[in-house]
Amino acid sequence: METIFALSSGSPPAGIAVVRVSGANAALALEKLAGRLPPPRRASRATLRGAAGELLDDGLVLWFPGPNTATGEDLGEFHLHGGRAVVAAIEEALSGLPGLRRAEPGEFTRRAFANGRIDLAEAEGLADLLSAETELQRRAAIGMAGGALSRRVEEWRVLVLGLSAQLEAVLDFEDEGDVGLLPATFGNAIKALADEIGEALSAPSAETLREGFRVALAGPPNAGKSTLFNALSESEAAITTPIAGTTRDVLVRPVALGGIPFSFVDMAGLRDESLDPVEAIGIERAQLEIERADLVLWLGPEGEGPVGSWEIEAQCDRHGHAAKAKPRHRVSAVTGENIGPLKKGLIDQAYLAMPKPGETALNRRQRLLLEEAADSLGLASVETDPLLRAEALRQCRLAFDRLVGRSSTEDVLDALFGRFCIGK
Repeated sequence: METIFALSSGSPPAGIAVVRVSGANAALALEKLAGRLPPPRRASRATLRGAAGELLDDGLVLWFPGPNTATGEDLGEFHLHGGRAVVAAIEEALSGLPGLRRAEPGEFTRRAFANGRIDLAEAEGLADLLSAETELQRRAAIGMAGGALSRRVEEWRVLVLGLSAQLEAVLDFEDEGDVGLLPATFGNAIKALADEIGEALSAPSAETLREGFRVALAGPPNAGKSTLFNALSESEAAITTPIAGTTRDVLVRPVALGGIPFSFVDMAGLRDESLDPVEAIGIERAQLEIERADLVLWLGPEGEGPVGSWEIEAQCDRHGHAAKAKPRHRVSAVTGENIGPLKKGLIDQAYLAMPKPGETALNRRQRLLLEEAADSLGLASVETDPLLRAEALRQCRLAFDRLVGRSSTEDVLDALFGRFCIGK
């Protein structure tokens, strides 16, 4: 396998830049540029030179012999002055060495997975950690990256293996009379495990955490949606005019409020008929956004909003505005009246949909596999034929294996590691 290298710290200019090298020729890279191989796992100062002996930088080098490294391979690091020219010179010198090439996005982490240093669920957590922008995202991702879900799945897998062993004993020795029927605790054990998985499946989704609690602002044209959208997102992203139908397309703005990620959605005003074909497309898209949203703020006539939406009496600063008898919030986006209480209400509502401390958020792939495992346990609990029960438990184990990456397809791996930046 080729040796790879990449800048593993932030984009220059910076105080320090870290260039990482992983693979069989990592030691060669250190020897060629630093003139020697430093002691393992100890930062050593070195003068770094190119192939012609020219001075490249004066920095630190580290040597981590495999397999007990981040990638499971020999690993070298160059800690440099963080200027663009310095980093470019080091990368150019490395690219000239035999067997070395620039890393692809996520390739370091993919090698860590391939070499058993992390499993697939931990890699997904690491990807989420790298993209985390709020405290909630960081807290959930660091638990996943640290193996919280992986350890739980392994415990479940061991339990299923034990149950399978009991069934295999019945199948292997039932003719010899050495082993009796399954113990009475067999069914209880399956039910207890199914309950645990069901509890895990009830946790909030990682997509809500990653993409933000999605709040759609809906109502007829000129109801004040875009002005309120700008106030909630603290921007001037939406164009606001008194002309009906100004907003034609869907506008999404990610914002963090109270440490919780939100996605606010502005959209075309809803009305039964529109002679403008472009506006009609916008209305159709708005209906889809309403269905997709976690919460809808309804700025239209009272009682006509989607089920579960919040009644918002907007434009309360305007004389003759459409008053509501029982609005959830009465606001003015122009003067700022009651915008604070509305934001607090949204934060409280979104908090209920987010994972609590210590709770694992499942992404779509993980959720589907746990649902497969739960379905297989359900079959194992009702089947009376030991062969069919054993097959159901085997399918359950396979779902667990796919979840942590013991068996996985290349397209799943490509999609995951493609989320990483170069150098990670």
